[in-house]
Amino acid sequence: MRLLVPGATGLTPGEELDLEGLAAAYAVPEDPWLRCNMVTTLDGAANGPDNRSGSINTEADHVVFELLRALSDAVIVGAGTIRVEGYTAVAVPPELQPIRERAALADALPLVTVSRAGFLPPTLGGAPPGEVLLATSASAPGISDARSVLGDDHVLLCGEDDVDLGDLLGQLHARGWTRLLTEGGPRLTASFLAAGLLDELCFTIAPRLVGGDHPRPVGSDAAPLELQLAVLVEEAGTLMGRWFTRR
Repeated sequence: MRLLVPGATGLTPGEELDLEGLAAAYAVPEDPWLRCNMVTTLDGAANGPDNRSGSINTEADHVVFELLRALSDAVIVGAGTIRVEGYTAVAVPPELQPIRERAALADALPLVTVSRAGFLPPTLGGAPPGEVLLATSASAPGISDARSVLGDDHVLLCGEDDVDLGDLLGQLHARGWTRLLTEGGPRLTASFLAAGLLDELCFTIAPRLVGGDHPRPVGSDAAPLELQLAVLVEEAGTLMGRWFTRR
């Protein structure tokens, strides 16, 4: 991949990045840190004709997608996105394990699903213990069922009537998970932004048009926010950038 904007990474503009160089370009600047990774087409769609974001991903975007996971303590995803995209428990590919080890991260990569109703998406039901957690509110109707599948320690009650995202981050930090990644969807990303909790947007612009009526990658609940471009890389027409929030 070609580095277009190096920001404060110390890398050289125009440099061709291997995996190690890409990891340096996407290094977390401080702890704790929460970033979001999203993809959009040139016409602003967050998904393709099949209503899945996977259908607008490119090969270059997939490399960054996997790298960001490898640089994170845990991945946070909304239950609706998990159902639509067919998520299962997540893992780091073998070729990225050395990068993860040098970042002093544990071998396991937990997936935290956020559900207002407290119901666990069915694709996550067979995950090994500890690989999936559920974050919900204390009044959610699905708590008992989720606890029977995941165990009490892996169901996080965050807020009374709605999911308190600040409380969620606090509970994850208490487990030692401070480098966090959310993959949306749009509604969860907007909620993190509205709460002033997001440090960084990793945004991919795929060189595709899909037309039609599709959701945007960030939901309508997000407040206007000025961002600072930190890094920009390109591969085969796909643009992938890091934008920091100015909080």
